[in-house]
Amino acid sequence: MSVDILLASGRRAIERLMVDECVIEAVTGSTTDLETGEVVDTVSEVYSGKCRVQQAAPSASDQRVGEADLLMLTRVLQLPVLASAGVRAGHRVRITACQHDPDLVGRRFVVRAEFAKSHATSRRVGIEEATS
Repeated sequence: MSVDILLASGRRAIERLMVDECVIEAVTGSTTDLETGEVVDTVSEVYSGKCRVQQAAPSASDQRVGEADLLMLTRVLQLPVLASAGVRAGHRVRITACQHDPDLVGRRFVVRAEFAKSHATSRRVGIEEATS
């Protein structure tokens, strides 16, 4: 059996487990509301569709940002390889649906790590969430 056939089969199998949905955006600039002074990021959508959130190993780190203590939670996001080309570190992730864990819906992450390999069955990216 050829590598192409095996890879396609593996991708179909892992995508059947991707029952969650997410939106990934890149910040392209910002605008300032002249009345409130609030800075609002402008974004472009990089990916929207099925995904799977995993926790490879329990990991968290405490960071101090200004006066705030933040707990940084790390996860792995799995995406279809062909549909998610262009997802990069710094992009924002929002979980829009989660079939088996409703607590994930609405959570926001930032892509912090990119992983790549020749025979990937899914695109795996490291994501991080800051909580106070």
